Amino acid sequence: MTVPARESAWLRAMPWIFVLIWSTGFIVARYGMPNSPPLKFLATRYAFSVACLLPWVLLAGVAWPRSRPQWLHLAVTGILMHAFYLGGVWMAVKAGMGSGLSALVVGLQPVLTAIWLSSTGSSVTGRQWLGLVLGFGGLVLVVSNKFGAGGPGDQATWANLAMAVVALVSITAGTLYQKRFVQPCDVRSANAVQLLAALVVTLPLALLETEAMQWNGELIGALAWSVLVLSVGGSSLLYMLIQRGAAASVASLMYLVPPCTALMAWLLFAEPITPTTLLGTAITAFGVSLVVRSPR
Repeated sequence: MTVPARESAWLRAMPWIFVLIWSTGFIVARYGMPNSPPLKFLATRYAFSVACLLPWVLLAGVAWPRSRPQWLHLAVTGILMHAFYLGGVWMAVKAGMGSGLSALVVGLQPVLTAIWLSSTGSSVTGRQWLGLVLGFGGLVLVVSNKFGAGGPGDQATWANLAMAVVALVSITAGTLYQKRFVQPCDVRSANAVQLLAALVVTLPLALLETEAMQWNGELIGALAWSVLVLSVGGSSLLYMLIQRGAAASVASLMYLVPPCTALMAWLLFAEPITPTTLLGTAITAFGVSLVVRSPR
């Protein structure tokens, strides 16, 4: 395989690798959240992520953003897509919201993205709207068995619903903001700036949490995966996808996260996959294909 062919194959695989990585965020919460308050965990995650990225940036001689506005734009996206998005999701899970319901709320992102693009005069075709509706319908089917359970770790309240909505609005706004204002630059330095901004915002709030982190194997494993795979790997992939594709197409990938999470939970925790889950997954995949398919 030639170098251009390998590069083309990598570019085609990037969205699916991103979905796999992003889906593990809900799995990690099952291991980590019982042993730590959410903001302390996230502040520690951001600190270790920056510590991993900075030597890489310096040793590789990677260029930093060239202007002060670009530093500011990267910081804004970091606060929205890390501090507020992850903070909202992890606080909602810690407050008792189930992973399926939190995934469903955040899964509304493509709808918000399409509505915003349509309101600003950007072209969102009828085929894409149909894909968004089908994707959301499939998503509801996948997580429908999570509603009404009312057990520990699967309770919806106004408080944790508000936290999940904050996460939804933040990831949507961060994606649109980055596509609009952030100029292409090296993903390593961009990710470092974003994570550093998230750390600056999250750390003071984490110090207000009274619960202590219980350092054990589950917490250490969750932290290591969060730093190396989610923050360094997944966030870098998301940055590259936003820079290379349309905002509505990138957002539509989030539709695949809950079905993928359900599959991982079945493999790791023997959680059953019902016929409804299989049907919802198929509908979601078809809806995503309608949104991301290039026009003829």
